[in-house]
Order: sequence, then structure tokens, then C-alpha cells
Amino acid sequence: MTAMNGKVVVVTGGSSGIGRAAALSFARQGARVIITGRRAAPLDEAAAEHPGIAALIADTAEPADAVRTVATAVEMWGRLDVLVNNAGAGAILPVAEATADRIRDIFAVNVLGPSLLAAAALPSLTATKGTIVNISSTFGHKPVAGLSHYAASKAALEHLTRCWALELAPRGIRVNAVAAGPIESGALTGMMGLSAEQAAAIKNQERERIPLKRRGNPDDVARWIVFLADPAAEWVTGQVIAIDGGLGLA
Repeated sequence: MTAMNGKVVVVTGGSSGIGRAAALSFARQGARVIITGRRAAPLDEAAAEHPGIAALIADTAEPADAVRTVATAVEMWGRLDVLVNNAGAGAILPVAEATADRIRDIFAVNVLGPSLLAAAALPSLTATKGTIVNISSTFGHKPVAGLSHYAASKAALEHLTRCWALELAPRGIRVNAVAAGPIESGALTGMMGLSAEQAAAIKNQERERIPLKRRGNPDDVARWIVFLADPAAEWVTGQVIAIDGGLGLA
């Protein structure tokens, strides 16, 4: 038995990377987990790794899907204890190339989505005195060229974290964030749309810049997500914890 035994958790973007690692960690500690994403195949593959994980096709940025996600968790297991806002969108987007649609796409997933899910989850999280864990980035507080809109969206998420922590404390709901550094998750060739050669070059550059001289792996971040959701962290709220090998200091 662990403190997470019987808890119900929603992890958005749970089919790969940090989300998948967090879902598995929660499930292995006895929680029942719903992972969401837009593609069935990777969701089903991730859910097959543990009987405590269920998959739900949902778009984080769609208001109806936010409500449906929370409703599904409550219908399946009668409660919701933890919301992990992990789904993310980004692009290498110099300001000279920025368009309204590309900016909207980034903010829809990184800011609008977590906001809609948090609102939908409030009644359930109030009932369980639950917790929200938002997934930010080193670049939510460290400037970087060429990623300004992604960085700005993560800065917004970090400030939402602090504001929600104050707003929701009277309900007994804790809100924290993990700011992840560069992770071996396929995001560079997937979300960022780089070629394999471009991704390899950036990875080498990042390793040199990170004080601990390595990129992270999903479990490096997942264990902190689970810790912040654990009742042992019951006096921690409004914090943004950097898990980035020291990159934010460099």
C-alpha cells in the first residue's frame, strides 16, 4: 500500500515522454490513471503497460473534451484526486515568422487547455482536496531565442500555477508546477518538427550547456510529479520546481 493507492489521476498528453512515465509511476503506486491524447495507437500502447491505466482520446484545447475527460474519470472511478496538465505544444518560431494561427495553436494547448481542465475538475478536486500539477519548461523562466511564444506560454502557465494556488487554497486544493529541462522524449523531431540531423545538433549543444552534462529522461521528471501529488507534500503549494540538470542557472 502507498499513499497513492486508490487515488484517481488524469494525465494529459500521457501517451509518451514525461506524461507516459508519470502515468506508469502513479499506476505502479496503486493509482487509477486516465491518459489523454489525440491519437489512439500510442495511447493504447501506453495503457497496455499497466492495468491501472485507461486511455481516452481527447484534445486538451477543446472545451467539450476538457469536461468529458473529467466526467470520464468520475464515471469510471467515482472521484478525481490529481490533474496533471502535461500536454504541450511548441514550435521553433522566430518572431519574423509568427502568424496568428501558429501563436494560437501554442497557447491553446499550453494555457487554454490547462485552464479549461482545471475549471472542469474543480468540483471533484474540492471534494477530494486534490491537487493540480502543471508541466512547464526551463524556458518558462529562462529567455531563449527562437522559442519566444512557446516560452511565453510556459511563463503564463507558471504564473497561473501561483495564482491558482492562492485562489484554490481555501478549497484545500494544492497547485504546483514542474519546469522540465531538455528530455529524451522525441519532442524535437515531433512537436518541434526538426529533422533527425537538426535534433542531434541541438541535443549536443544542450548537453554542453547543462551543468550536469546530460539531457534528462522522462523518469527524472515523473518522480517529482508524483511527489508533488503525494499527500506527503501537503504543505507545498504555488511552487515551480526546476528539474533541468541546472540549465536554468547556466
